[in-house]
Amino acid sequence: MRLYATVAAGGFRRHATYRVATAAGVFTNTVFGFILSYTFIALWDARPALGGYDMGDALAYVWIGQALITVCGLMGGGFEEELIERIRTGDIAVDLYRPADLQTWWFAANLGRAAYQLLGRGIAPMVFGALAFDVTLPDRPWTWLAFLGSVALGATVSFAIWYLVAMSAFWLLDGQGVVQVAWLGGLFFSGMLLPLNVFPGALGDLARVLPWASMLQVPADVYLERYEGWGLLGAYAFQGCWAAVLLGAGRAAQAAATRKVVVQGG
Repeated sequence: MRLYATVAAGGFRRHATYRVATAAGVFTNTVFGFILSYTFIALWDARPALGGYDMGDALAYVWIGQALITVCGLMGGGFEEELIERIRTGDIAVDLYRPADLQTWWFAANLGRAAYQLLGRGIAPMVFGALAFDVTLPDRPWTWLAFLGSVALGATVSFAIWYLVAMSAFWLLDGQGVVQVAWLGGLFFSGMLLPLNVFPGALGDLARVLPWASMLQVPADVYLERYEGWGLLGAYAFQGCWAAVLLGAGRAAQAAATRKVVVQGG
């Protein structure tokens, strides 16, 4: 465990060195937050209580999305390109022979990245949004802890998805096509464009049970206190089950890739 804690700390420090990029990211997220906020204001003026949200809920949703866009990898996990490149060049063979689990290593590194992004690019946009707009704030202090727990689970699901995307490069050689499909899935089915509660009929039902819902829609609803008691445990279970399934699939892909490397190496 000490090894992976060190890897996580290294991931945090690595991203902390890019202070200018962090400032640019905060600026970009804030600008898009303002654009989306005024778009949502116009939409909710025309359709009050759309998706079960009032205006304050909808505005809070916007700024939660801007805060979590990098934390939960809504448009990319932040590590998959590097891992795909190591697979493409064959450097991954060295990683697989190390006395450390490949998946856990990358998970720890991504955990450090996500923690830094939460502090560096997550808090500031939410503060700007709360100061500029009448956003809904939690009524109970413990909701913030529940929200952070849901964000952690969402980041885990995100890692599991992007790890599987990267592993596909073992068989496809170039994983960019899968990256683009996953990017579009995250953009649409996470609720980044619109809350999934707004999606109509069967499309909404499908979107709310896909793993991408764990990355934004569920944490946002936890923040908005739409889950209480057993409902909150159910939300955590939904995220946890997807994390377990996807991490298990990633481990199976890793085992198959390891066998392929051993056979080719032999």
